[in-house]
Amino acid sequence: MFKGQFVSLSCEEDDSSAGWTLRRNTTKQTRTECGVKWGRSAGSSCNISYVIPPDSGVYWCESREGATSNSINITVTGGSVILQSPVLPVMEGDDVTLHCKTKTSNLPADFYKDGSLMRTEPAGHMTIHHVSKSDEGLYKCNSNHGESPPSWITVTGKPTTTALTPTSGAPPPASAPLQLVFRLVCHIVVFCPYFISTLLMVSLYRYRPTGNDPPVSMVMTAPTQTEQGLDNDYDDVITSVTTEHHF
Repeated sequence: MFKGQFVSLSCEEDDSSAGWTLRRNTTKQTRTECGVKWGRSAGSSCNISYVIPPDSGVYWCESREGATSNSINITVTGGSVILQSPVLPVMEGDDVTLHCKTKTSNLPADFYKDGSLMRTEPAGHMTIHHVSKSDEGLYKCNSNHGESPPSWITVTGKPTTTALTPTSGAPPPASAPLQLVFRLVCHIVVFCPYFISTLLMVSLYRYRPTGNDPPVSMVMTAPTQTEQGLDNDYDDVITSVTTEHHF
């Protein structure tokens, strides 16, 4: 910012009862509160009517419980050229435009990053498309009116998206049937060995010999008189047949 400008800073949140206040760190002060040696407090806002180079520093909001907001860097120069850049971190993938300005207008300028020339812009502003972490660094501009103070640009990653969970009335996702089939197959594969081993054990138990089974023995009975007569007749027949063959 140029020396002598009016600056208004404010802490914005839905819960106004948190009691947010502005604090800053400069080369001469640490964690000083707005209204104490600098600025004029107005609720959760702080106004600086006339900034000077010693006002350069890091500013942030802080609640009574000690919670803090993102911090911003403010640079105040007494020179004739400034580089306007985002004070808050920029998200990866966003476009960032830098302006090389005097107090009245933009001007043709050379833009530098970390001391290396990037390019010259006749209109005095440069846009970086789809910024990434590699674009993070210290930028400045140089023109025939002079050189601007350096300005640091911070690049942060985009927040991860959270998957939506279906409600009770919503249809299940398309992959749900496949998951059910997979779980059923897993259960069957795990259960089958136990089931088969149980059947084998039961079968072996049913057919195993026990000590209570009666012993098996062969009983020879004497032939009755009728059976003896039949045996004699059978012998006579055999003898007769044999005699006829020898004749």
